[in-house]
Amino acid sequence: MKNTLKIVNRTEDIVLIVMFIAMVSAIFFQIVTRFVFNNSSSWSEELGKFLFVWLSWLGISIGHRRKEHIKITLLLDKIKGRARIIIDAINELILIAICGITLYYAVFLMGIQWNTPYAGIKISTSWGYLSLVLGCGLFIIRALIFFFEGVKLLRNYDASTEGGRS
Repeated sequence: MKNTLKIVNRTEDIVLIVMFIAMVSAIFFQIVTRFVFNNSSSWSEELGKFLFVWLSWLGISIGHRRKEHIKITLLLDKIKGRARIIIDAINELILIAICGITLYYAVFLMGIQWNTPYAGIKISTSWGYLSLVLGCGLFIIRALIFFFEGVKLLRNYDASTEGGRS
């Protein structure tokens, strides 16, 4: 399981780097054609937006993996021990629910939009919604892993690590 997760993590990192380079290149090409040649290309702008959407949705999975998502921790920082583990587990369940709903509607939209192409790059808009499916799917998998790690911590929790308080 850990080797599979390492492969997924590495693949995800590489895909995001390649997409970022492609996005920057497409946007640079758009700028050059617009301002140097006075003739902007429709496909480069559309491709840049398309890749930005993919970067954003796959990025939520990486952000969660690294635990770098923005969250307000003012109260959480004051909570220690079992209570903190429980709140973190509840937080993971809430995130799973939100991503599950998003995933459901993304799959629904993929089906509806299958025959609708992007104007500039002539591919189905469903490919754009696929980024939501993959991003939320990977996010849910990671959130489940973190949730079960929290449950395992809770089972093995020793009150003596808190100075005798429980």
